[in-house]
Amino acid sequence: MSKELREHIEAITRLTDDEFEYIISHFTVKKLKKHRFLVQADEPVTNDFWVRKGLLIAYYSNDQGKEHIMQFAMEDWWITDYQAYFNQSKATLNVVCLEDTEVLCLSLHNREKICRELHKIEHFFRRKSNAGYIALQKRILTFLDSSAKERYEQFLMQYPSLLQRIPKTLIASYLGVSRETLSRLSS
Repeated sequence: MSKELREHIEAITRLTDDEFEYIISHFTVKKLKKHRFLVQADEPVTNDFWVRKGLLIAYYSNDQGKEHIMQFAMEDWWITDYQAYFNQSKATLNVVCLEDTEVLCLSLHNREKICRELHKIEHFFRRKSNAGYIALQKRILTFLDSSAKERYEQFLMQYPSLLQRIPKTLIASYLGVSRETLSRLSS
């Protein structure tokens, strides 16, 4: 079903053909058009999503309606509302497609099942989780200790391919600056 997913997993741990076939049998495919919700606040979250094609954004809307961007996800990245996914509760985040998107969906039940049965996949998810924690810590520290210009430069270095795919207003929001400030930083 997805040669790309196999390559993604095998960047961390090698798989036999039988192991990969077994793993992929636990995923389902979902295709969504641009602007559609993959996860919606106050709805149950039953899946983690691996992005095969497309671009998504995860954001939180506070009580005043202000949106706070948590994450972008493009091809070969994972995205969901992890608090809701692991607690099997309702989402606090929205995940929306910025482009037409195809994802592979993995329920928590199936994730736990294949992790129990295959140490290799448990190792894979542990490594991915660790990388996610590190990225989140870096993002928080950047907000605490970096200027707007430094945050913009880090974004450019870390995600150069996203610059052409994401509207400037969303990049500004992700960096915690106004659209006008972003224009000054990028000129």
